[in-house]
Amino acid sequence: MRVGLFTDTYFPQISGVATSIKTLKTELEKLGHEVFIFTAAEKNIRIDDDPTIIRLPSVPFVAFSERRVVYSGLSSAYKIAKEHHLDIIHTQTEFSVGIFGWMIGKELGIPVVHTYHTHYEDYVHYIAKGRLIRPGMVKYFVRNFLKDCDGVICPSRIVLNILDSYRVKIPKRIIPTGIELEQYKRPEIQEADILALRQELGIASDDTMLLSLSRISYEKNIQAVLRALPEVIAENPKVKCVVVGSGPYLDDLKDLVAALGLDDHVIFTGMIAQEMTAYYYKAADFLVSASTSETQGLTYTESLVSGTPIIAHSNSYLEDLLDCPMFGYLYDDSEGITQAILNAIADTPRMTEECLTHKLYEISSERFALSVYELYIDAIISKEYQVSTSPFALDGKKKYTHIKLMRNTFGVPSTLVRTTAQTSVRVLKTPKLLVDRIRTVSLRDRDSDD
Repeated sequence: MRVGLFTDTYFPQISGVATSIKTLKTELEKLGHEVFIFTAAEKNIRIDDDPTIIRLPSVPFVAFSERRVVYSGLSSAYKIAKEHHLDIIHTQTEFSVGIFGWMIGKELGIPVVHTYHTHYEDYVHYIAKGRLIRPGMVKYFVRNFLKDCDGVICPSRIVLNILDSYRVKIPKRIIPTGIELEQYKRPEIQEADILALRQELGIASDDTMLLSLSRISYEKNIQAVLRALPEVIAENPKVKCVVVGSGPYLDDLKDLVAALGLDDHVIFTGMIAQEMTAYYYKAADFLVSASTSETQGLTYTESLVSGTPIIAHSNSYLEDLLDCPMFGYLYDDSEGITQAILNAIADTPRMTEECLTHKLYEISSERFALSVYELYIDAIISKEYQVSTSPFALDGKKKYTHIKLMRNTFGVPSTLVRTTAQTSVRVLKTPKLLVDRIRTVSLRDRDSDD
């Protein structure tokens, strides 16, 4: 099978979405499939060494300067997709490259499935401080994007519930993102290595190390963990918290630590190398999180693979994941994180090999890829049936008009388009250029086919 993954974010950008896409590509290729990634060009990366990664011209997005938005390259992407005879397109983001994927899939008459990764209602405050887009507007955008897709992957029960509440009607399937177990099992990491890292961080062997590992932004709610620490330390002075990562809220957290007098109990490391994350997981006694914005959270599964239990705010995803007391402790708002930390330290049993082995298979990248492949097969069969029975079918191929295509392209609020255009005038021209270019390229290809 030949698969096209269309995404606005990919490495070297660091995010859960990028990790999920790389994992899927790697595992599908192990199964013998061809996988092409269509994504935004980075500032210093126009062409990858890997020819299956196609970079399209982009500029920084107005609200997230570290993220990119593609403004051109639709005709090139269409040609590449057509030349490689893609069987299916899998979009991973809902913006420029995701729209490209949807348009190309419809023009080629192949299925388009989507993974809904991000709960945008928690992020609209980044755009004009929430004055431009309200949380209640998100459902209309998402519903419009998904309505003509052939299926959507929900990484968790949380996402399924969100899309149901948005009245998304297309087929939905829960498929949690798997992880490459060997990156975090790491049997070569010895007890001496763990002790050396703890000593480097200033954490004694009898201290309880809490680990926060994520992008440091307001919605991650690391501040709630820090505010809980004074009461925790009053009960258990051997508790220390290591905050790994960087982001726009880092300075605020440092100020909070100083204000709370926690300088001897909180260690900020900044960004660390990817290969070092397993060391930090294994050195920690618990991964701790107070975030309520996660639809999945790969750090949770990474921590379990490393053998480290979790303390986190309860949600339906984590209730499914932490189905055994040894995997960690969940709390709700009525209890609070202070008591949760103290209870977890006192009551969490040690992990057993039997339970952990079963859990590792559940969250493995191999199982993830097989589940996604099964969805691809179902989508292809369903598409072939729809085409064969459609009154618009001609010689077994469905001919698409551009009326619906244009309507969906302009489904994004015009105010959002204008705001994005502040980054680059070229972005403002994108919607019309999208339609014009794909019309020109597809008509030229059809004429040549005739």
